[in-house]
Amino acid sequence: MNKVLARWNSLDLATAAREALPCCGSHAWSEALASARPIADETSLLETSASIWLNLPEQAWQEAFDSHPRIGQKHAQSLATEESLRWSAQEQRAARSDDQAAKLALDAANLLYEQRFGRIFIVCATGKTSAEILAILKRRIQNDATTELHEAAEQQRQITQLRLHRWLESE
Repeated sequence: MNKVLARWNSLDLATAAREALPCCGSHAWSEALASARPIADETSLLETSASIWLNLPEQAWQEAFDSHPRIGQKHAQSLATEESLRWSAQEQRAARSDDQAAKLALDAANLLYEQRFGRIFIVCATGKTSAEILAILKRRIQNDATTELHEAAEQQRQITQLRLHRWLESE
């Protein structure tokens, strides 16, 4: 068994939930995941995480969304853990551009998205350039509200899966 997972399985519920929180940003998700212990292996962890995430109410999804900084920025919309912010910076590394026009275009598109949907744009940014993210954002801004909510939730699920991998490799 993975050392991080074995240690996490042995923690009290509150500590285990707090330790998992940076992987997603939703307290409901982290508490449900901690309540599902013991979890035997990484595959089970990822499956349990996804199942919990997909069955959470919209407000729990929104809490996770709010724990992210806007694409191209460093600070979250609400309280985020230091580890979560550090991971966001790593995930957005390829999206950071010194091109002022690209930054302005992304900022403008982010603002339009927020005005349309009332939340920040969520995308699994790992390995994507600012141009790729801008194209995704422009495509998704055309979605209806329900479709876009589910697309954002799927992107958050992917981010969480990547962060769970990172977390398990942290020791």
